[in-house]
Amino acid sequence: MTSKKNEKYHMILQGALKVFAENGYHRSQVSKIAKAAGVADGTIYLYFKRKEDILIRLFQEKLGELVGKFHASVEGTSGAVEALRTVCSIHFSELESNPELAYVTQIELRQSDLELRKEIGSALKPYIVLIENILEQGIREQTFRSDLNVKLVRNLIFGAMDEAVTSWLISGRKYSLSEQVEETLEFFLNGVSSRK
Repeated sequence: MTSKKNEKYHMILQGALKVFAENGYHRSQVSKIAKAAGVADGTIYLYFKRKEDILIRLFQEKLGELVGKFHASVEGTSGAVEALRTVCSIHFSELESNPELAYVTQIELRQSDLELRKEIGSALKPYIVLIENILEQGIREQTFRSDLNVKLVRNLIFGAMDEAVTSWLISGRKYSLSEQVEETLEFFLNGVSSRK
């Protein structure tokens, strides 16, 4: 993609994020996305076949960026506990600093159809695998219990962080999500730590 095409593509995604967050995915029109992106309506269709494609690409791009941050940050940690803290911290701080993205990922994606959820699920998989790898690292380090059902626990950890963000949004963002990291981590560790 040329630089100008790449720029328009990202402008469309940013416009879509804003419009989806303001109006909800189902009530958002392509013309509103185009206006928010500063492009002609027809330009959208040069990059995306339909509105669903915009939502899928938006999620894939944003989640890809997040997973990249997780991997880069986790590599520099001293162990599984620190890696889990880092993941939780990034998850909360990134969504807190971008409430539009938080709204779209937490509220709108849950109202989408089955095909859309499948696409989004495949984009989410690297994040879930990262959490699984951290749990396995903790078991090898003997920091986490050896009898953990890793597949279940990875989903519980992701689900707990996911629900914390949803509750924060529903409350009207009346508190700092980032300040919930230590209590959330303590909750996780009470469930997974090896008992000595």
